[in-house]
Amino acid sequence: MRVKVLSRNPDDYVRETKLDLQRVPRNYDPALHPFEVPREYIRALNATKLERVFAKPFLGSLDGHRDGVNCMAKHPKSLSTVLSGACDGEVKIWNLTKRQCIRTIQAHEGFVRGICARFCGTSFFTVGDDKTVKQWKMESPEYGEEEPIHTILGKTVYTGIDHHWKEAVFATCGQQVDIWDEQRTSPMCSLTWGFDSISSVKFNPIETYLLGSCASDRNIVLYDMRKSTPLKKVILNMRTNTLCWNPMEAFIFTAANEDYNLYTFDMRFLESPVMVHMDHVSAVLDVDYSPTGKEFVSASFDKSIRIFPVDKGRSREVYHTKRMQHVITVKWTSDNKYILCGSDEMNIRLWKANASEKLGVLAPREKAAMNYNQKLKEKFQYHPKIRRIAQHRHLPKSIYCQIKEQRIMREARRRKELNRRKHSKPGSVPLVPEKKKHIVAVVK
Repeated sequence: MRVKVLSRNPDDYVRETKLDLQRVPRNYDPALHPFEVPREYIRALNATKLERVFAKPFLGSLDGHRDGVNCMAKHPKSLSTVLSGACDGEVKIWNLTKRQCIRTIQAHEGFVRGICARFCGTSFFTVGDDKTVKQWKMESPEYGEEEPIHTILGKTVYTGIDHHWKEAVFATCGQQVDIWDEQRTSPMCSLTWGFDSISSVKFNPIETYLLGSCASDRNIVLYDMRKSTPLKKVILNMRTNTLCWNPMEAFIFTAANEDYNLYTFDMRFLESPVMVHMDHVSAVLDVDYSPTGKEFVSASFDKSIRIFPVDKGRSREVYHTKRMQHVITVKWTSDNKYILCGSDEMNIRLWKANASEKLGVLAPREKAAMNYNQKLKEKFQYHPKIRRIAQHRHLPKSIYCQIKEQRIMREARRRKELNRRKHSKPGSVPLVPEKKKHIVAVVK
């Protein structure tokens, strides 16, 4: 025989403290909630408005350099440690939790052109205008003068450096790409294809034997360290300043170009980019991926940094301040929460990766409310009113005017092309898609 009894769990109706709201039992039967969608729409609208109200991404600046910040590097093991190199040859090591400089080294005469940390985090390498590659200990010496562990004197100026992700090997670039063993003073092999200066070289974080480099003759060249030969190269309309590999997808990389755009390529199909990212109004100088591989941040000569989703052509966020000048270098921290940028007015700035995110410990109810609001915003993201509020950004007057001017120029070019096609013999003016317009050639 079954007897029905009342069973009440105190957790369902008793408050945790007397300051808490009374818990109300809810029946989720949709028949009992006829106005659910209008109510959720109002909640989504309010959540979107509050997101813009709380969007305060700037956290602070690290000042101490006496010249423009030219390059930065992340510590591979410590989230709070960042290295930066300036145009006067000075290298500083920063503690982000204290927002203090913990060590200063006069590393080179002239610019510090590149800086990278060893994969184990015990030392780091710098290259400069004085034709030297120097290796330094990460910890400060107990006494005496700062001296490098090793110094390699080269024949030409080195413009960039990157360390292998797993082995004691690093690569430098200048007139050619050199692969070095840490124990030797001469390169293991030199890779060249063309005769122009190479501005940047990067190791692939997944397929660690692959490298990519950008040269000033508009080339992006890919190399295989095992074969000691270049693999293939793609020639663009304008010069590429630097590239960054996606840390989650081995074949994907993004190139920062002088023509104000960023190009995401799949290295297996270089004939056209996977995506063209257009929003900057001046040359893009640096790019860095988030550790999730879903977004990247770009630094530009137009005094702003932008965050792009990998699969979207437009940026989701733009950061700028009144004092910030041309942004030369940018890094996304390994915990996916912060962005660091270095500009030529001697400051390193710290930003939130998600502008309206609340920092610190969240209570369970706060977290639940945040997740609920996020889902509502996703559900109604294409509604005109919500989309307008979510996408609106205040821009400096210079950027706003340049965007307007470029829109007019783009429209004029499109109109001209339509008119030429209309008044020409059918098929004589080919229809070139936007992705293929910027590629000159692919050489294998």
